[in-house]
Amino acid sequence: MEINTSDLFEACRSGDKLSVESLVDNDPGVIHLTDPKGYTPLIIAVYNNQPEVVEYLLRRGARTDMHDQSGNTALMGVCFRGYKNIVVMLIDAGVDIDQRNHQGATALTFAATFGHLEITELLLKKGADTNARDVRGKSPLDHAVMQENDAMIALLEQYITST
Repeated sequence: MEINTSDLFEACRSGDKLSVESLVDNDPGVIHLTDPKGYTPLIIAVYNNQPEVVEYLLRRGARTDMHDQSGNTALMGVCFRGYKNIVVMLIDAGVDIDQRNHQGATALTFAATFGHLEITELLLKKGADTNARDVRGKSPLDHAVMQENDAMIALLEQYITST
């Protein structure tokens, strides 16, 4: 039985875990499908703060290295949005924390730019590259400076000087 992929993406977006389970159980390959914008079921669930769906997808083998049309991964999306519990899930699943998007940004760049201190600290404790520079030559610290986020600047400087 062929599934309607929009049903899967909508179930991930809305957190309908039972529907996600049913659709994936029926056809395990759908877990790696992408929509027209390159979003995978995992990226959609992450971006919409659906931790139960994220946990299920990770348990079923969803790839954490897949990216959307901009090169953003699930980890980048959650670092932009600020859902710490999902960051922990992705890290525990073995995500590459230093993967870059098409602009050279990493998850740490997103966390630093959008002021998510706890997420930034999680990434730093896991060894995120503080020297990663985007295509404009900007590091996560540079982005924190541009945002005038003193707490973020202090946190990043602490890890830069301790390495």
